[in-house]
Amino acid sequence: MTIPYPNTQPMPAIAAVTPPSGAARPRLTFLGTGYLGATYAICYAELGYEVLGFDVDEAKIAGLSAGVVPFHEPGLDELLRRNIAAGRLRFSTDYKEAADFGDVHFICVGTPQRADGMGADLTYVETSVVGLAQHLSRKALIVGKSTVPVGTAEWIEQLVGKHVAPELGVEVAWSPEFLQEGFAVEDVLRPNRIVVGVKSDWANGLLYAAHKGVFDLAATEDREVPLVITDFATAELVKVAANAFLATKISFINAMAEVCEVAGGDVTQLARAIGYDPRIGNRFLQAGVGFGGGCLPKDIRAFQARAQELGAGEALRFLHEVDLINLRRRTRVLTLAADLLGRRSGPAGPDLSGAKIAVLGATFKPNSDDIRDAPSLAVAGLLLKAGADVRVYDPEGMDNAKKASPDLTYEPSLNDAVRDADLVCVLTEWADFRNADPVALGELVAGKKVIDGRNCLDATLWTQAGWVYRGMGRP
Repeated sequence: MTIPYPNTQPMPAIAAVTPPSGAARPRLTFLGTGYLGATYAICYAELGYEVLGFDVDEAKIAGLSAGVVPFHEPGLDELLRRNIAAGRLRFSTDYKEAADFGDVHFICVGTPQRADGMGADLTYVETSVVGLAQHLSRKALIVGKSTVPVGTAEWIEQLVGKHVAPELGVEVAWSPEFLQEGFAVEDVLRPNRIVVGVKSDWANGLLYAAHKGVFDLAATEDREVPLVITDFATAELVKVAANAFLATKISFINAMAEVCEVAGGDVTQLARAIGYDPRIGNRFLQAGVGFGGGCLPKDIRAFQARAQELGAGEALRFLHEVDLINLRRRTRVLTLAADLLGRRSGPAGPDLSGAKIAVLGATFKPNSDDIRDAPSLAVAGLLLKAGADVRVYDPEGMDNAKKASPDLTYEPSLNDAVRDADLVCVLTEWADFRNADPVALGELVAGKKVIDGRNCLDATLWTQAGWVYRGMGRP
């Protein structure tokens, strides 16, 4: 059932539920204070809820309690400090404290790719659910928010059944997240939809009360937030299906870039033309070095693995090609670099020895410090392996990049990175790079050659400034 809320039509009745704690509004806990859990905890405190963020990482909890967000997300630091000061938000490493406090417990821990395969590792989910369940002393609702394989909610019900007395009546529900890094605060406070998978009217009512702050904000701003009430399996599938679709759309336009490169077409004009078709739309049609981050790559692999387990592997076979297209775009930068620098490629690839290459960007997208599976860092590693002297700069991701790729050389500024470079590679579309002055940069480099790995630069402007410009899928 989909309910647009607020709406001019009568709202279907959702039974009012008194929170088990007796509080006027449900008290919320968020287990796992990484990017997902910390963002939700802070934003729901901003909506007026009493919130406790839980994590086993003592250093992370100490930092959050002191008002320090452990990652870069625009606007979140101020909200954190404001809500701690207001007394609505606190953090803990104690499962019992979380169990005693919360009415609704959101599971927000990581589900990384398994070390021995493509499937999702649910170790953190199991640990958090069992750790919480062992301390529950009253009725509560455990709600999954992490991205998981379909069937996980039923499995969590079984875990709860093993560790919680039946008379407490603890229930499970599912409500996937849809955060975009760099826009996460807006995505939590003003979501484009809320999806809940529930089995009972009580769970539905309590979960509605847990989201009522979002609906109330929408009502004051005269917006609609569609509410989709469904079963466990559908709620779990919504997130992975959405990620698979977005990954497919990105890889489709990158496949078109491959065709354009051999046919002499311009993928940016192609994307613009097909994007005017309302059935297609222009979002996620930006050809470049492909997608990365902590979600899309591992989620499409886990989706394939789970479909195979369920006997539906053939249905998602296309996602394997989506993954391959995405990875090929990274090696394409290496090919372009060799071409621009006049280097021949042998059986082991090009030899870029002696070439100084500036890599602008280390994060997988702008307005984030997330370097997980970042195409920019992967390309920098390929260039280094080919013998190049690689100099990396990123506005926010330097510390994380140094930990993940310590063999690379990092520079403190854009100018330092490009100074005396034979080639500049723009691999993350930060505004600092998009708006950089090609004339000024041209005075710093040894060779005016640039690879626009995100097709984010003004090709005409750079060419007029004397640069040899190469985009992705562009003539």
